Amino acid sequence: MRILVVANETLVGEALHEAVRHASARAGTQVHVVCPALNSRLRHYVSDTAAAREAAQGRLDLTLQRLASAGIQATGEVGDGDPLLAIQDALRTGGADELIISTHPESRSNWLERGVVETARRRFGLPTTHVVVDLEQEQARAGPETVDA
Repeated sequence: MRILVVANETLVGEALHEAVRHASARAGTQVHVVCPALNSRLRHYVSDTAAAREAAQGRLDLTLQRLASAGIQATGEVGDGDPLLAIQDALRTGGADELIISTHPESRSNWLERGVVETARRRFGLPTTHVVVDLEQEQARAGPETVDA
């Protein structure tokens, strides 16, 4: 069983990590995480993708560490800035039996506005779980960070 997880900013969200832990509970499950390197239109136009790739790599590294700490063996990569192309590339190179796509809530999600989740379901024909991650709400529940002086 191979699960493909696709997320950008929401990659660090607890709701997504819980969904991955649940989905990967079956023995022998492999998890592959793709974090699209989203960029502004201007930076994309002038081919300045370094900052977007660096930010995506940072989120990916943190996520892979957290998954490993939870006992989940996972691999990952920074993908194309277009999430559908990132999914297509990952499926071409590694395949998957299941897809998990994480987005912000509808009011803040560019991916939902563009129909990424529904398009992925139709285009790739995989069982697809959509996880909504509200990072602001998760942070509010966690409380303010304390800083030792």
